[in-house]
Amino acid sequence: MKIRRLLALAFFMGAFSPGVSAQTDSTFYIQGAVGRLASRLQLPAMEGGGHCPLVILCHGFAGNMGGPLFDGIAHELLAGGIGVLRFDFNAHGRSDGEFRHMTVPNEIEDARAVVAWAEAFPQAGDIALLGHSQGGVVAAMTAGQLGKKKIKAVVLMAPAAVLRDDALRGNTMGASYDPWHAPEFVKLPSGHELGREFIQTALALPIYETAAKYEGPVLVIHGQADRIVPYTYGERFHEVMPESSIEVIPGEDHGFFANLPHAVSMASAWLVKELR
Repeated sequence: MKIRRLLALAFFMGAFSPGVSAQTDSTFYIQGAVGRLASRLQLPAMEGGGHCPLVILCHGFAGNMGGPLFDGIAHELLAGGIGVLRFDFNAHGRSDGEFRHMTVPNEIEDARAVVAWAEAFPQAGDIALLGHSQGGVVAAMTAGQLGKKKIKAVVLMAPAAVLRDDALRGNTMGASYDPWHAPEFVKLPSGHELGREFIQTALALPIYETAAKYEGPVLVIHGQADRIVPYTYGERFHEVMPESSIEVIPGEDHGFFANLPHAVSMASAWLVKELR
């Protein structure tokens, strides 16, 4: 791990001069749980030798680091003087791995590897996590494992703790199976192949127990009209995470498409307040 960090640092010391004065945007790879994670670092304008907080964005199931939600949040954070580090989880986007081998635990390993990279980056200040859907579960559990000394703040957007209940019911994204005798993989309507290990690990995943260990500030944002992950799952995170607040948005769906600028502004403004 030390060698990988040094290689990443060597790359970035060459890519970013000590006197960064204009907004910077670069793509690269970080070593994750099962291979390389496609990553993108965006930094605000900084004077020579400056530091800025970094927000790490964690996308959802079958998603990637792009899209209007994360693009909007990145734009607002950069305008507020905060850097953004995005990445594709294993088997997503341009990262290595096969989808049938993806699990929440190995996504947590990915997130921890990205946090470790951010900690070693010379211009990074405080580090925060923002996760959407399954990425919200990963962000909450990663924060619970690492604690507030490493993770300054957390935003959970429609956090999908329903994934454990889905596994127990034997139905994920419309595909049915016997959770206690799961096949090697389950073909989802989307065409993705959900692996047996995802199901087996989800059955006993200590989502709330791990999230509850995080004692730093948390904002939960959930749409009241979310039919993929009912807002009661967001309320449960609020109940168990001691320093959390929650915003339930009437009429909003899982992707926050009803009024995307509102959700983007809510998440970004809160992070700017906590990190600056």
